[in-house]
Amino acid sequence: MLERETSFLIRDMLEKDLREVMLIERSSFPSPWSEALFRQELLFFLSRSLVAEVVPEGIVGYLLYWLVAKEVHLHNLAVKSNWRRKGVASGLIREMMKRGIKEGATEVILEVRTSNIPAIKLYERFGFSIIGRRRGYYSDTGEDALIMKVDLHEEQENIKN
Repeated sequence: MLERETSFLIRDMLEKDLREVMLIERSSFPSPWSEALFRQELLFFLSRSLVAEVVPEGIVGYLLYWLVAKEVHLHNLAVKSNWRRKGVASGLIREMMKRGIKEGATEVILEVRTSNIPAIKLYERFGFSIIGRRRGYYSDTGEDALIMKVDLHEEQENIKN
């Protein structure tokens, strides 16, 4: 299933995308995931992986989530630095939410660093609210994570836009 956003295409992540995904991952996070972990995610039955692609530039963003029972759990989202604030993350989140609804999910949950204000504001625009905090969640810095959640049925209008 493909979805066209403004100037990029959202599709399922493939193994051949990992080289570009890893470049974005390493430039986006202080403690990036390993390529082996991404490979495991591509094979794990609960895992779903999306990329945003621009031709001819290539992969400009990605999102990984699990679908467990009726819950989508967002695990990893990153956008190439020169494509930030251009709707890529929003497009990926919207596609994840649409797919979650199609697969019977009723909510999305995620953890985000307390210092990641741009991400928190983005999630809030999709109706996410803070429901808790995990103290010392990020082992690289000891930083806390905010737990955020959204009810998919209450946010269907945001998903369409």
